[in-house]
Amino acid sequence: MAKSALRYTPAGIPVAELSLRHEGAVSEAGIERQLGFEFPAIAVGPVAIALDREPLGKALDVAGFIAPKSRRSSRLIVHITEYASSEENRGV
Repeated sequence: MAKSALRYTPAGIPVAELSLRHEGAVSEAGIERQLGFEFPAIAVGPVAIALDREPLGKALDVAGFIAPKSRRSSRLIVHITEYASSEENRGV
């Protein structure tokens, strides 16, 4: 995970902009395929504050939605609405 400094909107809402990395394997047409890629993400409000406190490189499970970066953009960004430590979700 890479992140920029926590910023605030003119209305005082915290915003965290991140770059996350996914690594895993999927099965496609009966063949296992390894995936590894980075993607942009954003979090707003209390989730942004909490993510800002997380150390770089920590494994996270995120949930949210994908939407265009802005109304006029075709670039997609993941909006994180909740997250948990990957270790917590695996019972480690």
